[in-house]
Amino acid sequence: MPIEFSKKLAAHETPIPGVVLYDLPVHGDNRGWFKENWQREKMLEIGLPDFRPVQNNISFNEKAGTTRGIHAEPWDKFISVATGRIFGAWVDLREGPTFGAVFTAEIDPSQAIFIPRGVGNAFQTLEDNTAYSYLVNDHWSADAQGQYTFLNLADETAAIGWPIPLEQAELSDKDRAHPKMADVTPMPARKILVIGADGQLGKALRKLYDGDPSVEFASRAEFDLTTAESFSSRNWKNYTAIINASAYTAVDAAETAEGRAAAWNVNVTAVAQLARTAVEHNLTLVHVSSDYVFDGSRRVHDENEPFAPLGVYGQTKAAGDAIVSVVPRHYIVRTSWVIGAGNNFVRTMASLAERGVAPSVVNDQIGRLSFTQDIAAGIKHLLEHEAEYGVYNLSNEGEPQSWADIAADVYELSGSPREAVSGVTTEEYFSGKTAAPRPLASTLDLTKIKATGFEPASSSNRLAEYLKNELINP
Repeated sequence: MPIEFSKKLAAHETPIPGVVLYDLPVHGDNRGWFKENWQREKMLEIGLPDFRPVQNNISFNEKAGTTRGIHAEPWDKFISVATGRIFGAWVDLREGPTFGAVFTAEIDPSQAIFIPRGVGNAFQTLEDNTAYSYLVNDHWSADAQGQYTFLNLADETAAIGWPIPLEQAELSDKDRAHPKMADVTPMPARKILVIGADGQLGKALRKLYDGDPSVEFASRAEFDLTTAESFSSRNWKNYTAIINASAYTAVDAAETAEGRAAAWNVNVTAVAQLARTAVEHNLTLVHVSSDYVFDGSRRVHDENEPFAPLGVYGQTKAAGDAIVSVVPRHYIVRTSWVIGAGNNFVRTMASLAERGVAPSVVNDQIGRLSFTQDIAAGIKHLLEHEAEYGVYNLSNEGEPQSWADIAADVYELSGSPREAVSGVTTEEYFSGKTAAPRPLASTLDLTKIKATGFEPASSSNRLAEYLKNELINP
């Protein structure tokens, strides 16, 4: 069968998610033919994942009827034919609702197919002297073979219509002995690793992803960002994303000599190691940022505002953001005034209200609360919807308030008079105290994250729910 010349480069979806068949332009004349088998820029333009191949393999098959497979491997493959023609068969062997889905196609040099990790791959040569070529995005090793998932070529469930009957084909003994579908253990999905899983945000992520085996949680004791062993002891090939819910957040302590060193170590040095890991292993890195990267001179902050931190904590967060921004697959989620499980401003005010204390609270810092359940939901939304990588502001919705306004709301919702809360300026409140400078305006523009389809909950509604739950389960 002659090769079809001058096809337009095009992509065709298949019944198996992530498996895409490509038409490749082949240019021929009296000397033979030429094609661009792999051209990253053009392939990305039509939607091929940037899977970063590191190894190229060629399987030469002398006789028509040579049949190999079905092997699901722990890496992605871009398959093409250099000479000859094949009948390809692919079976989804990944955990999930499409397990067992089948796609078949005849492929000659004018076509190629992308096969993601966990999809079983097999082919049968239809011509003598067929050369089958494939790019993979991980180096082959003997250890990796233990992560393969196999399916028998003759499985009745897959019901693959081999052009040359298997009893007449050339097969290896190993391929003949592969298990049937009922005995196949599906290949598990790559995992999301949550670091800092015992903090306020980490606990919210635990609750949100409860029961999801594809999400793994690590407390500081289980993954200490500041130690090299935490990074070297993990097989990063088994992960697809890291959510960094860990940070040094002692704003005032960061102004001391000891605190400054600790803040830079956790918020910058450790984040640089995370970023390097993400780049080396093509992982998505989710990093949580802060309104403290700004000086508060603008009433509302959007994602493009230049950094202008006032104190050490803000400086370390800005430096961490700059590092993470060079990771090709990154989400920087910028929050303000975080409220979750553990000690925080709302809990403190509720405790004061219960004890009948009349506090003086800062009234010239303006912003919005960010409840951890909504930060967690926003992170999950960005990952699941594969939003464009970059920086996203994420707080709760509603009219910006001062800390004094929020404190008064807490008192009123707790059954105490609003008037018990009096307002003072930041300068007055910290007079005579050693404290870090604070931005006076912390309101974040939420336009960008809303454009992805995520709608943050109302701050006032979340506050009422939070207080109710805290009163019932203190």
